[in-house]
Amino acid sequence: MLCEPFLTSRSESGSDIPVLAWRAEAPLLAVGSAPLGGGIGVRGWVLNATVPMSYDRDDPAAHLAELAHGLDLDGPGVGLLTGVDVTEVVRRADGGVRVWATVGLGTPVWAAVPEPAPPAASEPARPAQRVGTVNIVAYVPVRLGDAALVNAVATATEAKAQAIWELGLPATGTPTDAVTVLCPAEGDPAPYGGPRSAWGAPLARAVHAAVRSGGAGTVVPWSDRRAG
Repeated sequence: MLCEPFLTSRSESGSDIPVLAWRAEAPLLAVGSAPLGGGIGVRGWVLNATVPMSYDRDDPAAHLAELAHGLDLDGPGVGLLTGVDVTEVVRRADGGVRVWATVGLGTPVWAAVPEPAPPAASEPARPAQRVGTVNIVAYVPVRLGDAALVNAVATATEAKAQAIWELGLPATGTPTDAVTVLCPAEGDPAPYGGPRSAWGAPLARAVHAAVRSGGAGTVVPWSDRRAG
């Protein structure tokens, strides 16, 4: 079982920056694209950490491991980063599936676009795009087989893209989105995780509801809000 997250903070550069953390009652099987603990494996905790929009560390996995150590989170876990204030996490549940999402849509993009031409030597440098990140953490209460875990990530991503489209944005996500799906590590594995499967369907509905709700209003990055 993945418990409800607790909200805490860490001190960096003279600021108290929020962190959302989940502890598992027992090690869980996880799949995902997080910078720390991505891939497939057994994990005992999850972190979703706010970072300022000026974040420029090139070792996010090491940074997240440092944060986990400071919170006494031992063993392997999952770590995500976002410019969104994680206190604005959106929670949804459907048919035993539970989803938590932090939704920043400051840089909506289509997944597939033509490769941009390099700027000419005389052109000024292109300005950096505003970062937007959708982080999704989902818990399915039954063991999923490996193929079903991979399919569940696709299902969650499709549901996110559907929500973004319904919000009126011509996009499938942002360049820095991440998703993690966790389930019990023991038990007979369910074979399917697609959007019409027994567990993929409630997963899709919960992700869709969370992303659509979280993206419905204006989300101000934590560092912008702090600056007033």
